[in-house]
Amino acid sequence: MKSRLHVIVFGIVQGVFFRANTKEQADHLDITGWVKNRTDGGVEIIAEGEKEKLESLLEWTKYGPTGARVTRHQFTWEDYKEEFDFFEIRR
Repeated sequence: MKSRLHVIVFGIVQGVFFRANTKEQADHLDITGWVKNRTDGGVEIIAEGEKEKLESLLEWTKYGPTGARVTRHQFTWEDYKEEFDFFEIRR
């Protein structure tokens, strides 16, 4: 079943290639959507795909790449919108 996941990650998540690694994870899992830095120092992710694959991405966001230190993350499940053709890093 396809779904949509909205995640916001806080901690040491900027300047540690969190966005690039999120894109790599999403591409590997065949997930579409985007990731971007937030002005409050967090990273925001909107992702669509098979729920099982989104759950894998969500688990990965709890830790992130080497160098990241995730102190808190929040997420919501949303209705699948089939809004994206690929996964991108937004600025």
